[in-house]
Amino acid sequence: MHGRAVGVPREERVRQSARREPSVRDFASYVPVGDAVSKLHNWVRQDAEVVYLSSHRKVEDVRKDEEVLRRYAFPEGSVLQRRPDDSYADVAERALPHVVIEDDCESIGGAQEMIYPHLPDALRRRIHSIAVPEFGGIDHLPSDLAELSCF
Repeated sequence: MHGRAVGVPREERVRQSARREPSVRDFASYVPVGDAVSKLHNWVRQDAEVVYLSSHRKVEDVRKDEEVLRRYAFPEGSVLQRRPDDSYADVAERALPHVVIEDDCESIGGAQEMIYPHLPDALRRRIHSIAVPEFGGIDHLPSDLAELSCF
């Protein structure tokens, strides 16, 4: 999440994003939401493969995302980038993950900005979707992968 969102309630984080406050565009200053890093490391220890999807199309912005991942010691994983005309669903179609965990994009339009609602029906049967509240993190998801409904 953007740096100015630290220490404020989730609802205010969403408002900051919807207002497009300057920190929202300062990608290099982003920070993890909650205990996401520990949760992901725990899943990796259970043999999950983590792949990150950048919202960016410009290489220099994707590099900022990669630097944030390194700075906060996120688990290693590929960072996928959208091509100039790609939607998020296009990237998911190429990657074919078993599970997509994405936020609900509340501040930028909701489901119309998400991956899963735009996947063809055939892929929806193959890719499990877990939507979390924007800036809500993944802390509430099970630590044991076997407890996720998709495994």
